[in-house]
Amino acid sequence: MARTSDLAAISKALRSPVTFSVLAGVVIGALFLIGTGADPLAAYGAVITGSLGADGIGATLSTGTSVLGMALALAVPLRAGLINLGGDGQLVLGGIAAAVTGLYSPLPAPLTVVLALLAGMAAGAAYAALAALCENHFGVPLLVSSLLLSYPATSLASYLVRYPLKEPGSSLPQTRQLPEGVALPAFGSSTVTAGLLLVVLAAAAYWFTDSRTAIGYEIRMTGLNSRFTAYAGVDRKGLTLRLMATSGALAGLVGGIGVLSFPYRFVDGALTAPGYTWTGLTAALLAAAAPLGTALASFFFAVLQVGGLSMERTTEVPRELTQVLQAIVIVFLAARLRFPRRRKSADREPVTQGEFA
Repeated sequence: MARTSDLAAISKALRSPVTFSVLAGVVIGALFLIGTGADPLAAYGAVITGSLGADGIGATLSTGTSVLGMALALAVPLRAGLINLGGDGQLVLGGIAAAVTGLYSPLPAPLTVVLALLAGMAAGAAYAALAALCENHFGVPLLVSSLLLSYPATSLASYLVRYPLKEPGSSLPQTRQLPEGVALPAFGSSTVTAGLLLVVLAAAAYWFTDSRTAIGYEIRMTGLNSRFTAYAGVDRKGLTLRLMATSGALAGLVGGIGVLSFPYRFVDGALTAPGYTWTGLTAALLAAAAPLGTALASFFFAVLQVGGLSMERTTEVPRELTQVLQAIVIVFLAARLRFPRRRKSADREPVTQGEFA
């Protein structure tokens, strides 16, 4: 009986649209490589060894910290059918708030680190809540308000780091380095910091809330059928405000982690240039905002992002191929293709006219 259930679970996983989308992306990527004269096995091998080997696993975990953090930030409202496109603005405001707190806090270094992270979360939460208020009270769709509010946030941070907060004598738009000790602890000599643990704890909290609490049930049901939950008495406006504030807090946390890690300062564009927001949104969409699936998809895209650089160095295949793979995966997932379940011949019903109409 146990073996039968295991086989059924494996069969269900293989037929899922996520599995099919990933496999389709790998196959089509291989065709692209063959078309350019490259060896697909060598290219994919370089991706794996460059991201999961001894020299690349640290970079993958560091990248995965930011990707998973932003994926969680965007998955929280997405679970209820809300799309937050203002991740960049909330991320940057969280980073600049953490930098200012770290530079000017009179508290001891360990307390300053905690205060900087809290300041980053508060800044991100407040700015994301502003987008929710625009929808609740002014009728501006959340998709529009969150996206448009991102631009003034990034512009404000850019102004601050180029003028009042700029490091004296530096030609780069960056703040001064944080004081000694104002940094997240690192694991050995790697670039992986305690920020990874914070993000993993956030993922665990998201899983627990989603699967074990009443509010998690309300969020899931709202995403499946918002009209039904409205009839059931769920306050849609209040839920939108809470979810967006939580989403912004997670994005601000990622910004704070980025500032409190190497190079221990806020550098204009450093948080947004890698595209963590859009990679995180891709991971959340791929997993349909499910907690475990979001974590696995985030790790998958972190492997692609880091492994793409290694692939370019060792095989001369452009790393943009990994971005093509991400796009193909999402396109196939959006098509909602899945393998039909085969039925036993004895259970098949005769085909009626119009069944294929």
